[in-house]
Amino acid sequence: MLSEIAESLPVYLVTGYTDMRKSIDGLTMIIQANLSLDPFNKALFLFCGKRCDRIKGLLWEGDGFLMVYKRVENSRFQWPRDETEALKLTAQQTRWLLEGLKIEQPRAIKEATPGSTY
Repeated sequence: MLSEIAESLPVYLVTGYTDMRKSIDGLTMIIQANLSLDPFNKALFLFCGKRCDRIKGLLWEGDGFLMVYKRVENSRFQWPRDETEALKLTAQQTRWLLEGLKIEQPRAIKEATPGSTY
């Protein structure tokens, strides 16, 4: 279900550690205060705690927030931990993340920028 939601919306990965006890109000405060983003935008915001085996997603649906929670049993998510920021993920990066892979694959063909030729 989470991957289906993520396919049709912009996805923001909130790097670093998030206290997974936070509710909708606490997560919206992180989005607003720490990241200077609008939680009322039609986007999915993903958060992860220290254990890396569970994530929370927050989505504004127009009449209220939807919170989704996913816990994996035999694996861990490869979550960037540098500092707290929001990374906008591509659909491919979101699939990799939800499959337990890193969002930057060293052997994946990178998208080229128009006009960059030899």
